[in-house]
Amino acid sequence: MKYNNLDELGREGVRRILRTSVIDVTFVKADGSERVMKCTLDEQFIPQVEKKEGAKTKTPNPEVCAVWDMENQAWRSFRWDSVKGITI
Repeated sequence: MKYNNLDELGREGVRRILRTSVIDVTFVKADGSERVMKCTLDEQFIPQVEKKEGAKTKTPNPEVCAVWDMENQAWRSFRWDSVKGITI
């Protein structure tokens, strides 16, 4: 199922889907190019990492969504206002 308008799902709706599925997010990168990222927040796909003692944590930015990139096997993020579409 493809959504061309993020307003149909809302940010929380997208996060809810990401927690249980792998989806394609199409967005415009900071350099102006378009990217389709296969991503998830489903814990079964994200490797466990031990937190180091004294490690700093970042304050989450509500305008950005951090996700696990399935193709690069690394954390990546996209800006909500740059999303062009979502395919589930």
